[in-house]
Amino acid sequence: MRIVYAGSMGHSNTGGQSWVDLQYLAGLESLGHHVTYLEDFGDDVQVWNWTSEEWTDDPGYPAMWIERSLDLISFGGAWAVRAGGGTLGLAPDEIRAECRSADLLLMRALPLWTWRPEYELPRRRAFIDVDPGFTQVAIANGDVGFAAALARCERLFSFGQYIGQADCPIPAVPGPWIPTRPPVVLAQWPIAHGRAEVFTTVMRWGGRFEGLTFGDLTLGQRDREFQKFIDLPLHAAQRLLVAAMGVDPDLLARHGWEYRPGERTVPTPSAYRAFISASRAEFAVAKHGYVVGRTGWFSDRSVCYLASGRPVVVEDTRLDWLPVGEGLLVYSTIEEAVAAIETVNRAYRMHRRAARHLAETVFSTDVVLPRLLDQATS
Repeated sequence: MRIVYAGSMGHSNTGGQSWVDLQYLAGLESLGHHVTYLEDFGDDVQVWNWTSEEWTDDPGYPAMWIERSLDLISFGGAWAVRAGGGTLGLAPDEIRAECRSADLLLMRALPLWTWRPEYELPRRRAFIDVDPGFTQVAIANGDVGFAAALARCERLFSFGQYIGQADCPIPAVPGPWIPTRPPVVLAQWPIAHGRAEVFTTVMRWGGRFEGLTFGDLTLGQRDREFQKFIDLPLHAAQRLLVAAMGVDPDLLARHGWEYRPGERTVPTPSAYRAFISASRAEFAVAKHGYVVGRTGWFSDRSVCYLASGRPVVVEDTRLDWLPVGEGLLVYSTIEEAVAAIETVNRAYRMHRRAARHLAETVFSTDVVLPRLLDQATS
């Protein structure tokens, strides 16, 4: 199959966000597909440079980031960055040729806001929503641009497993939403070795959509949800570290959390992988909106821990679709979080094996992507 994959590596230029796209690209290539990477900034580039700590409108900066990230997985396909009428990587006529021959235009996280005529050429178009609840409520509240962008797609996928079901409070617009899972390339995330002492996670404190409401439902960001568990280090006999962006370090330190600035700790895909591999396990708090939305969201970050053989302890977002209890444990209260951490530490080797097994059987690109492609093109 020939696929044009539109991602957001250059938009975010962070290690973790780049890995989300790299999982798809490396996974699709490993399955034998011809893949072209595309990132279209529309009329203007506005990217935050984490090194210089300033905004840049130079398309060469995200292009450099994309090229270096693709080199990490030895990506065999071509790539293109578009801004206004200019391109880097593939030339405009080459982009049109790739679109003309493509079976599928696959967009992850961000739709192609600037819709060019050649994006009509692939046989099918599909969008992968990685922010379930926030995406749908924004559209239900009148985000005309988002609705118009998704209306161009024949298939809509979401990390939300329950959107559209009667007991899910999230509006199923524009829909229908097909559930999919965050994939992980097992070859790129081998089982980690070495002694590890600290439970960790990587997170953003705030987010793009803040305090969205739909009827009686309010979707907050991680800063709101984290307050429920802010005192966890005072109750758990376990070191807990967060590599975070946008948080007051003193707030975390006062409550016993260890802290590292995310933009310096995991600035590249390689550093992100090394950080996870050196962790004992993951302990993560979900966004408030994921919890109250009850969509069954699961993190693209957590699948990297699982593949590395590092157990995962995460807040429950309605994860009854997963085999929890070994390798993956969920909690809803601070008492349950303490118990889950203790459970992992009591039988650590078993939970390590179970974590890897879960990655192999549920989240591997060999499992997730063939189903997604079949549904996207049927």
